[in-house]
Amino acid sequence: MKNTIRLAFMMVLLFATQLFTAQTANSKKDKYDFVVAKDGSGNFKTIQEVIDAVPFLKTTETKILIKNGTYKEKLEIPENKNKITFIGEDKDSVIITYDDFASKKNSAGENIGTSGSSSFIVTANDFKAKNITFENAAGPVGQAVAVRVDGDRIIFDNCKFMGFQDTLYPRSTTSRQYYKNCYIEGTTDFIFGASTAVFDQCEIFAKPGGAYVTAASTPENREYGFVFLNCKLTTNSENDSYYLGRPWRNFAKTVFVKCEMAGHIKPEGWHNWNKPEAENTTFYAEYLSTGPGGNTASRVSWSHLLTAEQFANDYTIQTIFKDWNPN
Repeated sequence: MKNTIRLAFMMVLLFATQLFTAQTANSKKDKYDFVVAKDGSGNFKTIQEVIDAVPFLKTTETKILIKNGTYKEKLEIPENKNKITFIGEDKDSVIITYDDFASKKNSAGENIGTSGSSSFIVTANDFKAKNITFENAAGPVGQAVAVRVDGDRIIFDNCKFMGFQDTLYPRSTTSRQYYKNCYIEGTTDFIFGASTAVFDQCEIFAKPGGAYVTAASTPENREYGFVFLNCKLTTNSENDSYYLGRPWRNFAKTVFVKCEMAGHIKPEGWHNWNKPEAENTTFYAEYLSTGPGGNTASRVSWSHLLTAEQFANDYTIQTIFKDWNPN
């Protein structure tokens, strides 16, 4: 009798364990709408296929797990495919890459241009990416964009952006973008464009062969351009080899707040792109810069040092992004 009871108990326990395991597996599976895996273990083998599968004008989030692998695809999240989220298995092992460059010829024999060189384009709104490397693998061949962003309310979390000149292109004048714990590397103007973009606790790595970290083209009517909060500006380049920025357009706005700067940052800090008139229209500023390149004593006279009041009132996430909270 006791053995029968014991056997029955063991069977119930085994069933409960199996049920819990199945529920846990289903819960993990249900966490994502689609899975992309090069080995065929997911719903799709390529990222293009999963983008095609997302309906236009979908009003709820589509969560997509991208398993480890190098995906050589030239991609765009098109307009009206909003609220797509890419989540990589591992930041260093999920690589979205392509190797176009601005001077490459199209079928008509014309240059594809800087925008056309982009490996990955985000035109839709409310896109998010986490744990992914985005790369332009063309090498030091001039302008070659890894990521171009035109959509609004865009978040990159724990991502890497790899390239040389013009690596990251926050392009649209109406776009708001938030980069948290990201790594961005390049040479000349490797963060450039007209959007309002906040870089929070990011590493900004300047490679040898360049001279300018940023090239904002902020429109006159926009209060904020590029804002770097608690970032580290690192390098393997020579000392005094890089400017913090130069104005692609005359109303460029770029601010570094509590950033640690290595010795590659020039003492003068900023360049006018040989446009003296831009000195009266740009807004280039710093607040509590540190490190060998963070000494502001010799900065150009037309740049600014924020006051504690300006920092507290004007450079919070809420103030910059208004009605959008990316956290």
